[in-house]
Amino acid sequence: MEILQSIIAQVDTVRLPLYAVTVTALPRPDTPLLLILHWHGFRRDERMPAGDPLTRRRPVPGSALQLNARWWALEEIDAAMLDAAWQLGAWDMERHARRACARVGAPEQETVECRQAFGANPLAPGDESHLLAEAPDRSEMMHFAAAKGYVRWLFRPVRGGVWRTVAEDDTLRPDGGREPPCPVAPRSGQGRRGVPLVYRLGRVTRIVLP
Repeated sequence: MEILQSIIAQVDTVRLPLYAVTVTALPRPDTPLLLILHWHGFRRDERMPAGDPLTRRRPVPGSALQLNARWWALEEIDAAMLDAAWQLGAWDMERHARRACARVGAPEQETVECRQAFGANPLAPGDESHLLAEAPDRSEMMHFAAAKGYVRWLFRPVRGGVWRTVAEDDTLRPDGGREPPCPVAPRSGQGRRGVPLVYRLGRVTRIVLP
């Protein structure tokens, strides 16, 4: 499962710092994964009215990639994401199990979060300007998730990311990464829905003064 390799390839191509990395999966073995890279950066938008240059700048679109690697248990995705989060210097990695939102009485916030997990813009349905997607099954995945639920992983990288200047972590190399292998093992089971499973990776052994 080449999650880390896919992230590094995108970083080398886009050449912008990353804010966060997410992977979303359906609760069914051997289904596609959706990897989304959230960039920190802005681009000039000629469609905006002339005037203050700052008003003509828009956030750089995120990158959405469909990964078709075969998997049979959530722990396999945990292991691949832990490896990526560890080598890219993340302080922790979170796994969220979400309920189906297409049910009677479901809060609107759950629908918004489901759409965001699959790269949709809940404020402007049909507008894809915020995302560059190479994920042909993304729409079908989102509709299945609305009916059956989904699982989402998240980490914020230091190496190649925007967090490098503020990271306080004694496990990091000067470039913000770490040497493999990751010493944290995946945990079995999905955990409780609505309660994230957090894998702590970083460590501070010295006193940090304000």
